[in-house]
Amino acid sequence: MTNNPALRIGFPERCAALKRLAKASTTFDDSDTVHTEARDRMLERLKFFRLAPRCVLDLGSATGKGTTELAALYPEAQIIAAELSHPMAAQTQKRCVDLNLTHTVIGNAEQLPFLENSIDLVFANLLLPWCDPQAVFGEVSRVLCDGGLALFTTVGPDTLQEVRKAWAAVDEKVHVHGFVDMHDLGDLAARAGLIEPVMDIDRLQVDYGKFEQLVSDLRACGATNVAFGRRTQLTGPRRWRAFCERLEAYRSRGTLSISVELIFGQAWGMTRSAVTGDSVVQVSVDELTRSLRRGDGESGANGVR
Repeated sequence: MTNNPALRIGFPERCAALKRLAKASTTFDDSDTVHTEARDRMLERLKFFRLAPRCVLDLGSATGKGTTELAALYPEAQIIAAELSHPMAAQTQKRCVDLNLTHTVIGNAEQLPFLENSIDLVFANLLLPWCDPQAVFGEVSRVLCDGGLALFTTVGPDTLQEVRKAWAAVDEKVHVHGFVDMHDLGDLAARAGLIEPVMDIDRLQVDYGKFEQLVSDLRACGATNVAFGRRTQLTGPRRWRAFCERLEAYRSRGTLSISVELIFGQAWGMTRSAVTGDSVVQVSVDELTRSLRRGDGESGANGVR
């Protein structure tokens, strides 16, 4: 992500995000409705591809629900769960402790601790809202095997639009993260070297009977405001009441309905031998595991267990 503070306004501040995710690691599973919906739909899409991956990467594994599903779908593959938040990674490890071919790694999605051309399938569920998509796509392109598949979900600019508009009527500060448009994501993926990126959108409405349930869910899954440019002082009671009143205007027939613009994407790894004339590097599972144990990469690749 750019180091220019002016261009980072609205996008997540990593240190603050990691603190929120750490705090949410024990409550995440109780409030991950959107994550679960996105993950289930992505797993259904995987069934349309005739894949026999040797190595699968669950990138941004959170508490590991997707990791276990991938292990069940590809029982012969090595499944690697990569997560930058240590407490989240610990939850993944706990969930996957009985799965012999599953490894949990502390890893930065923008600087992956894996060898080039070593991963057959990258599965990333709602990771991109927390990262620089261009950096992530570049790393995914680097580690994907020739013809490997990257499948991901993220959310678009219409997500939480009711919350965004309600706050906009109260002050000019950033209260909802900036989300990248579907078309821009496709351009970034292609620019990173991924082949034939395809994007599509599903629009969801998450209904709440009480406003407090929305706030509780956002806090429980770590999705509260950690954007650059956010108001750093405590929100006073008058401002909070004004926001609540504005948000209640979106209530219909007793239900507060919140929008989610769910983006699905897929792309393929570049055929390096065809493009450069180089021979294809075949990496064994043992070699890949040794690279993990060495602790390559910015954040290291230390197994949680």
